[in-house]
Amino acid sequence: MSLLLILTIVLPLAASLLIMVGANPRRTSLGAAVINLGLALTLFCRYDRAAGGWQFLSEWKVLPKLGINMTLGADGLTLVMILLATLVTVSALWVAPKVEKYDGLYHVSLLFISAGVIGAFASLDVLFLYSFHELALIPTFLMIGIWGTGDRQAAAWKATIYLGLGSFILLIGLIALYISIPSANRTLDLRELDRLHQAGVFHPSALIYVLLLVGFGSLVSLFPFHSWAPGAYACAPAPTAMLHAGVLKKFGLYGLIRIALPLFPEAMHDLNGLLLLLIIGNLLYIGYVTVSQKRLDWTIGYSSVMHMGYIFLGLASLNLLGVSAASLLMFAHGLSVAAAFALCGEIRRRTGTLEYSELGGLAKVAPVLALLFGFAAMASVGLPGFANFAGEVLVFFGAVAAGPLMILPVIVAVWGVVISAIYMLRAYRWTFWGPISQRWEGVSDIGSGAKWSVILLLLPLMIAGFYPQLILKMVGTALPH
Repeated sequence: MSLLLILTIVLPLAASLLIMVGANPRRTSLGAAVINLGLALTLFCRYDRAAGGWQFLSEWKVLPKLGINMTLGADGLTLVMILLATLVTVSALWVAPKVEKYDGLYHVSLLFISAGVIGAFASLDVLFLYSFHELALIPTFLMIGIWGTGDRQAAAWKATIYLGLGSFILLIGLIALYISIPSANRTLDLRELDRLHQAGVFHPSALIYVLLLVGFGSLVSLFPFHSWAPGAYACAPAPTAMLHAGVLKKFGLYGLIRIALPLFPEAMHDLNGLLLLLIIGNLLYIGYVTVSQKRLDWTIGYSSVMHMGYIFLGLASLNLLGVSAASLLMFAHGLSVAAAFALCGEIRRRTGTLEYSELGGLAKVAPVLALLFGFAAMASVGLPGFANFAGEVLVFFGAVAAGPLMILPVIVAVWGVVISAIYMLRAYRWTFWGPISQRWEGVSDIGSGAKWSVILLLLPLMIAGFYPQLILKMVGTALPH
């Protein structure tokens, strides 16, 4: 039994309990998050890459006769995702403002999102992988509806409906997968599922893969199941947008890597043309929609949706290079979009608006805020030196190596980099440069806490950008060669 891995899930829940009985919400939640980051780094460093495979295992019998047990474990990909989750959690709680209404519930909700997503990444049993994700979704809806801005109620309900339907379709697919296994061998353990498939004991149908793709794709905002995401992120409190767009949304991609890639290789190959059409929708259609936005929060929200296309392109390559690149890009995008939403929240807090027509010239009064946003924007665009660049370049290489079917999507993806540069540079110019309105002349620069919380995200982005092997070697232990 690995106590460290268990603690990464239990600690946020324990901190939530302390807050419920009267502990200081901010100090308790941030303290637990910092300790959790330390645990994640310890697990990351202790992982034996030479041995590879699943390590730090713990198991509790739940329904052994049905092959359902709560099993926790981690390989290289899991640890990269847990590291991402703990980094974003610390940053999100660090920038979280003092709220007048239900301050304790605010921090408890953030901790539940963090615990849920870490539990999902660490679960080897498909049922608990799904259940932990649902645990994280509920507080997300609450935070948008209670503490959001703008048309928050509509955004919360739309996200609830879309994600609820996506989760329901996913659940049907997982049940169908379970039923497709011969009764004598039924299990939901990822390791056993892979072993049984390799041994030819069962061959799940392509229809199950379609259900999983639609279910996971809805959670990831794959085109055309994406329209819930930009509005939800624009209306959500900044810490919620950071955790959902940066971490929780990666659950769908993680699920496809864990379940679809090993169990449905033939179906993925046969239906790859359909997936590529959806990827082009993410890259091209959503890209142009992002260019047309007139608010900073909506620009970042649509940008987050668009960049899912690059990660899906890596998965669609169906080779080690492409999937490794997609995993690196999951880590990079999670950090960069979380940093962008954190800074977006700081701008909203100081000006009360994110309309491009009302902003401008903020670099004159908030130079550090402008500098940090410039770093986040350049990371999103894929500037060399950031992990986003390494991930995108490797996605292109993996896609090209997959064959002629990928030529058009790769061309679209390269053009998508140009589109990204257009809307991010436009956002940066309209927010921070040009003449400054008289009412912004008294705006203060970013505070010390918020500054360091963003640096906490940008620093590993640059470390992984200059040395991407740090992440690639870890995720490589989890992927079939």
